[in-house]
Amino acid sequence: MLKPPNDPGPPPADNERPIGELVHELIEDGKAYARAELGVVKAVAWARINAFKLPAILFGAAFVLLLAAIGALAYGVAAGLATLIGPLAGGVIACLLFAAVAGALVWVGVKKVREEM
Repeated sequence: MLKPPNDPGPPPADNERPIGELVHELIEDGKAYARAELGVVKAVAWARINAFKLPAILFGAAFVLLLAAIGALAYGVAAGLATLIGPLAGGVIACLLFAAVAGALVWVGVKKVREEM
């Protein structure tokens, strides 16, 4: 620990403040600025979240309905084939048909990803 000097020197002028006080004030101002910036970032993030909340819910509902439509289509294909070649064969052929479509979509997606890399 530093000892204070025996001779304090000339008294500080009225407009001069000690260095320690200035440093402390600078640190407090920096903390307040950082808190304010963090508040701005939080406000912007919440605004963006709230802006995308309803569209995300709508897209989710649309996706669920799309899955239901694909299921109904698959059932319709299987039932239509069942009248021609029997229920088991119709179901198997419908399953293979939709699996082939899904496989083609995956193949195209993988191809696109590899092109981007």
